[in-house]
Amino acid sequence: MMRQSLKLLSASSLILMMLWSTGCATTTINSGLQSGSLPPSGTFVASNGIQFNVQPLNLATLPAKKAFVPSNDLARLIRNSGQVEYRITKGDILGITLVGYPEIAPPLTNSSNTANPYALGFPVDQQGFVQFPLIGRIKASGMSVPQFTANLQSQLKRYLKYSDPQVKIVNYRGNKFFIDGEVKQPGEFAIADVPVSLYGAISMAGGATPTGDSNNVVLNRNGTSYNIGLQSLRQMGASANQIYLQDSDSIHVNSQDRNKVYVLGEFGQVEPVPILEQGISLAQVLGESKGLNSSTANAAKIYVVRDNLNTRATDIYYVDMQNLTSFALANRFDMQPNDIVYVDPTGLTRWNRVISAILPSTSAVSILSGL
Repeated sequence: MMRQSLKLLSASSLILMMLWSTGCATTTINSGLQSGSLPPSGTFVASNGIQFNVQPLNLATLPAKKAFVPSNDLARLIRNSGQVEYRITKGDILGITLVGYPEIAPPLTNSSNTANPYALGFPVDQQGFVQFPLIGRIKASGMSVPQFTANLQSQLKRYLKYSDPQVKIVNYRGNKFFIDGEVKQPGEFAIADVPVSLYGAISMAGGATPTGDSNNVVLNRNGTSYNIGLQSLRQMGASANQIYLQDSDSIHVNSQDRNKVYVLGEFGQVEPVPILEQGISLAQVLGESKGLNSSTANAAKIYVVRDNLNTRATDIYYVDMQNLTSFALANRFDMQPNDIVYVDPTGLTRWNRVISAILPSTSAVSILSGL
């Protein structure tokens, strides 16, 4: 009898220790994530020192759609980025023929097996000059093709009775732009006589990758960086086709990894949801996450946690999705990058998880008590 009593006392002690270690000895049952005790509304400072602003989601508290206000630099960039006539630059190769004088400037050929050194074209040297028969060095850099043609014809009149030079650029080697980041074919590209817009530059690089964020593009020009979004440009009545590239411009297309909403708790699928170019609403985030877990989710407790960089506080919106009318609110609630959507479990779900954690331990106690 004494021996059985000692076994029972030992088993009871072990059970109490396990209950205490799982949190069941406290007044609150806690298993996994929980929203905790939040005030129905208002501002409070949590134990971690962060200030929170809690508010129920309704028509009065629904955040206004974020208006896109272009920076002065971006507005100036668009204003000064019209199409310009191509100017000959250092490194370009000019094709020049003289009608009636093939012995001076013969037709171009793709073969290097010729005695004429200019059969492949006339290169523009690093000083911006072209070496041409009869007249020697002639300025080319900085001129349009018609301007250079007129100047060349004027100088040839001193030597030829019927000078009619035909000029074209056969190899564009001077003006280039660079593009990298989330594009299919990053690299260096030439700017030819047809102006290249920002949209055209991304197309020349094969377009953005599936993970590329076309609303997060950085254009670097002469030491200045311009943050450009294709969707944002449309909101201001502009287009990426209005921004034309210049020599040595560089473009970087950022990844969507920096533009996601994070979901936690009782969802059908718990993984980050990307914010696409056209944006995404709370209702769409619920859909992309395969809805709420019908077995465990407390639809009355859905929270959106959002850092407010202007006030250095964190906003917490909550909504009861048991009410069908709340879906209209959720559809109007626009998500922002790094928002966190959390769904609380039901009380029964939390209790079942606690019991599931205890049962293996009680089985072990039973085994020990039977020794």
